[in-house]
Amino acid sequence: ADIKTEAAIKGEAAIKQQFLTTKEKFHEFVDLEWQSLNRGNSNKDEKSVDSDETNFVEPDAKKAKLDREDQTERKSDGKRLRGQNKSRPHIKPTTYEEKRLCLSVIQENKVCTFGDKCHFYHSVSDYMSTKPADIGERCYLYDTFGRCAYGFSCRFAKAHTTPDFKTVENADVIKACEGRTSVKNSLSKDLQNRLRKHSVDFKKSAEYLKTLLNNKEKKTHKGNAEAPRGSAEEELHVTHGAETPVQVQNIALHYSGGPQPLGRGPLPERTKYYRSLLVHGAKKGWGRLHCSIDNSTSVKTVGPLTDVDVIRLRPCEKKQVNFNDKLYLPLTTCGNLPFRRVCKRFGADITCGEMAMCTNLLQGQQSEWALLKRHESEDVFGVQIEGCFPDTMTRCAELINNNTEVDFVDINSGCPIDLVFKKGGGCGLMTRTRKFEEIVKGMNYVLDVPLTVKIRTGVQEKTNIAHKLIPEMKKWGVSMITLHGRSREQRYTKLADWDYISTCSKLASPVPLFGNGDILSYEDAMMAKETGVSGIMIARGALIKPWIFTEIKEKRHWDISSGERLDILRDFTNFGLEHWGSDTRGVEKTRSFMLEWLSFMCRYIPVGLLERVPQKINERPPYYLGRDYLESLMASQNVGDWVRISEMLLGPVPKNFNFLPKHKANAYK
Repeated sequence: ADIKTEAAIKGEAAIKQQFLTTKEKFHEFVDLEWQSLNRGNSNKDEKSVDSDETNFVEPDAKKAKLDREDQTERKSDGKRLRGQNKSRPHIKPTTYEEKRLCLSVIQENKVCTFGDKCHFYHSVSDYMSTKPADIGERCYLYDTFGRCAYGFSCRFAKAHTTPDFKTVENADVIKACEGRTSVKNSLSKDLQNRLRKHSVDFKKSAEYLKTLLNNKEKKTHKGNAEAPRGSAEEELHVTHGAETPVQVQNIALHYSGGPQPLGRGPLPERTKYYRSLLVHGAKKGWGRLHCSIDNSTSVKTVGPLTDVDVIRLRPCEKKQVNFNDKLYLPLTTCGNLPFRRVCKRFGADITCGEMAMCTNLLQGQQSEWALLKRHESEDVFGVQIEGCFPDTMTRCAELINNNTEVDFVDINSGCPIDLVFKKGGGCGLMTRTRKFEEIVKGMNYVLDVPLTVKIRTGVQEKTNIAHKLIPEMKKWGVSMITLHGRSREQRYTKLADWDYISTCSKLASPVPLFGNGDILSYEDAMMAKETGVSGIMIARGALIKPWIFTEIKEKRHWDISSGERLDILRDFTNFGLEHWGSDTRGVEKTRSFMLEWLSFMCRYIPVGLLERVPQKINERPPYYLGRDYLESLMASQNVGDWVRISEMLLGPVPKNFNFLPKHKANAYK
């Protein structure tokens, strides 16, 4: 009776009576079962596991909002623990291996450039005597590609090395993979050096920024007459390279042979007049004309007017992407390439890389460029960038346009974190409409692919401003808008406002608008589609259960077994080893991202255990025992139990291993 009363607390998911338990009984069961499963291990291994587990503390059960005022767990300054774990310890994966094998030995027949000063092993036998034990008998990289680039440093080296320290290759598999590029958008050394030396040419960005500067200077000189800017002038500005409305007039003046009152009269007449003059000029073979801001006379360029000049970067001529009725996965937390591959297998239609800072991309930072990488399975792929100034965002867009293969570029103006917001980026752009407009138009000017924008309902909780921005963004040339149904202040508290999303989708038409917020089942998705949105964006729901895309497309609840969930984690492990490497550094990096994902995945409650289907995203799970041991282990909110799951796939953790999840939303410490 006490358990039933406890489970009926508001905000907790309703689980069948026979599965409910208490915190003490839950951990007693999980610990005893784990010890019985690992009795075959040596005493040394048991001691190391036990010593590691003592570093992990499970948080208290999450309290209902009304009771949180009595929460005793607070910082020294009196504030409650919440939000991001900014002060968590960060251990680089390189520290897990005291001394590594030199790259010249791994790549074979390569001379070490450091000579006697090199601190790494050059003797394979010496390295193998100190190397940690192999994790398994099969190497995923060797089985997939016919060779393993990590050689003896691979933690599965037995699969492709001989006892006399020679590497093995599978010629048939290598031949089958010949010419295949599984991952695109890597940063080349040549481009990185040119970015660091500031020798990359941003020609189109310079054109747009000059236009921007000229327009601002024009506004400061009251004596300079300027024609009213309408739709006709805007179109001629984009299609014929005129840098200001005055220059549009000058082109027409040159074609007509004399001054005309082009800035006066009804807009339709001016539109017709401009178009007829420019079409006539194109037929006559007149060149593109440029006019300086201080000289009103036109100067003809050498050569005829080409088709490229006439249709340059018109929005209708950009690469088109069909966004309608698609499932969209854009994640900044855990949205790495291996995780996206998992979601693609379950039916995600559109994927997007993790948010990248435009300034870091322009500086050629390897870690930031890694966020732009695209796997061959991602058929519709975009990148999301963050910035707060037109010059850097426009240059970054041109850089991406010229050096990567993407289907669209997304401006993340919905990021709520302080680091981004306080400098004017993310949600900060929603309150800086003039800068926002300049950024969108500048990026559109240099991009050959669609430009999309991600926003929230607003900055303050009770002040929605998205409905004011959306009509403006349609004029700026945005190809798709994604709206998260919460404000910046709300972050992820309270329910998403789908009524407001419905209103905004009508305002956005015919531009596609995707809705986002609180979707954890196909029923949630069906209700979201009834609001009239063009598509659905799924973020946290995919982290909790990546098979949600299959559920939505097949319109069913999937009572997935614990074994199937472990297979999903195994796929992620293999993809991670392929992406980050199969040596100790790659293994531990894969483990850290898996543990971050498990901090979300533990919130999932199997369908067969629920009294009421489906589970809601804002309902926290009470303590329960699953239908088997693995299902119970996956339900644990103890970091040590997540480590146990990772050890099933990636072997024992190193002695100096430590992990804390990125967010304190569940009061982990």
